Amino acid sequence: MEPDLGFPFDRAPAAAFEPASFVDLLRRARPEVFPSPNPAVPTLAAGNAADVPHGTTILALRYEGGVVIAGDRRATEGYSIAHRTIEKVFPTDDSSAVAIAGAAGPAIEMVRIFQTELEHYEKIEGERLTLEGRANKLSQFLRANLPMAMQGMVVVPLFVGYDEVLGFGRIFKYDVTGGRYEESDYYATGSGGRDARGTIKKRFRPGMSRDEAVKIALEALFDASEEDVATGGPDMLRQIYPNIAAISAEGVVEIDDDAIGALFTDLLAERGATAGVEGRETVPGAAATRNPGTSPEEA
Repeated sequence: MEPDLGFPFDRAPAAAFEPASFVDLLRRARPEVFPSPNPAVPTLAAGNAADVPHGTTILALRYEGGVVIAGDRRATEGYSIAHRTIEKVFPTDDSSAVAIAGAAGPAIEMVRIFQTELEHYEKIEGERLTLEGRANKLSQFLRANLPMAMQGMVVVPLFVGYDEVLGFGRIFKYDVTGGRYEESDYYATGSGGRDARGTIKKRFRPGMSRDEAVKIALEALFDASEEDVATGGPDMLRQIYPNIAAISAEGVVEIDDDAIGALFTDLLAERGATAGVEGRETVPGAAATRNPGTSPEEA
């Protein structure tokens, strides 16, 4: 039986039964799964946000014909490692992807609902949201998460995609309130974001190939892990490497661990050839200073 909407409606519009938004449909069918302002619902106690696993460094940069997105694999709880192999880069469809930083649980849940939302929209409307529309949709999710962010459960993603109309890759960053901003060439965020941006700034150049962009992303995450305790660098012993994906007109390509491992080996070889064999903490001439009057060989 159709609901009586009263004058001037003769019947309920189709949108009342088939909303294009999956979140709106879920809110109607199962409202209890959404956060409630009921004071009986427990909230995060002050100071407990550090006990929640947090993802750390993520980045994106453009190359000729597409965009690369990457993230390290470490999640932390305060100063402890909560997870060494967390996934932070997720394809959202065949022309876009999202990377997460911040509170890991809410971030992963947000990405899953976002993926379902895009799929639901495409099935109901018969067409895909534009890249701008997908970026705006993610902004709405972040705005809805603001009450949790005020309790310390901050989620800060990066959204990238290949714009089929404009013919190049695009990068969107966000703040905790849902504000959306587009970056022209590259961006990095998370606890090691500043260090990663420094590396990308030195290495980036317009018109790079995909392989060059992947190598720069790997180097930026490695440099961030050297300076930031919460960022996990490539781990050759455990065979743990960053998540890296490239998005272009051909779709989303996730770079496999074997390829990343080979690139990291090349990176270490290059740095060994240019930096010499002395450790970074070694002070040249320290041994001779410690033993005055002796030759370097005797020291």
